[in-house]
Amino acid sequence: MTSLSFKSPWLLLGLLVLAAAIGLWFLAERRRARYTVRYSNLDVLATVVSGRTWLRYLPSMLVALGLAVLLVGMARPEVQRTLLKERATVILVVDTSRSMQARDVKPTRLGAEQEALRTFLDEVPRNLRVGLVVFAGEAQVATPPTKDHELVNTAIQDIDQFLVYGGTAIGDALQTAVLLGRQVTDLASTDQGSVTLPASNHSTRTLAQAAPACGDEKSPVSILFMSDGAQTRGLLQPLDGARLAREACFPVYTIAVGTPEGVIERGPFGGVPGAPQDAQTIPVPPDPETLRAIARTTGGEFSEARTSDALKRAYSSLGSRLGREKGESEITWLFVAIAGVLLLLATAIGTFVSPRLP
Repeated sequence: MTSLSFKSPWLLLGLLVLAAAIGLWFLAERRRARYTVRYSNLDVLATVVSGRTWLRYLPSMLVALGLAVLLVGMARPEVQRTLLKERATVILVVDTSRSMQARDVKPTRLGAEQEALRTFLDEVPRNLRVGLVVFAGEAQVATPPTKDHELVNTAIQDIDQFLVYGGTAIGDALQTAVLLGRQVTDLASTDQGSVTLPASNHSTRTLAQAAPACGDEKSPVSILFMSDGAQTRGLLQPLDGARLAREACFPVYTIAVGTPEGVIERGPFGGVPGAPQDAQTIPVPPDPETLRAIARTTGGEFSEARTSDALKRAYSSLGSRLGREKGESEITWLFVAIAGVLLLLATAIGTFVSPRLP
């Protein structure tokens, strides 16, 4: 239920003045009615006036209602609604490692993620900046934070270009996302749609020294991290990367993709997909506990998706919330517009209808 509040509630006292004026007018009308009506035939007068008396008072009623609405508008009413955060940015971090080719989530874990990412882009506000980081054995920036969601969608469609069969570096991917988010908060101009990435130092020490003190105000940057959660490579451990995000005040929303029955086939030549002979089946169960710990450490949320539909639902839910915050929006203009319509209607009725009444 939407709540209504006022920036200048004391101006609502004007409604009492209006009510008093209406009361005085009503008393004056009743007092005038006490006088004897001189007319040659009262029955004829009653027949003429009957059924149309209310039209005589309709303009006055509309004027009173219009003034009441205008007085409410002068008190500057506000409603609570979900608004886009200033410089709101979501950094998408997508695992493209070999284990994401498992088919326990149809068509594959990575394919289901691509479809769900498109759902996410459909749900988010148009002015939300979205960046994309892909990782396997190392992390790469696919698109810097931008309001051009079509550019991000194109990168998602071409995500196979970033496939690197060299393990899963979760901690390093988090570090890359945090660095990207820090560049947004420090260097982004509010009148530009994307962020130009300067030369940067990826060291943990530099990021930690640059981290702000988190206050009550929420950061405009959120990280959405999708993986099967099993770290096999990288310089930073997952929780070390999570601590960098916490120090930067960036909540990380993690989604664990896959089922315990997930497997991939490894060919005789170092893991070539679709090997025709001597294929080896390798179990690749997800590690939801790691992703749950990352979300808990950073103040984000953890979701688990074992089917493509569950993955889409998770993305749709996050897409409708990330980058937004509850705020108050002034609607004075609405009350002024309604008051104007009522006053114009009262004028029209008073001009074209009331003079014709006897």
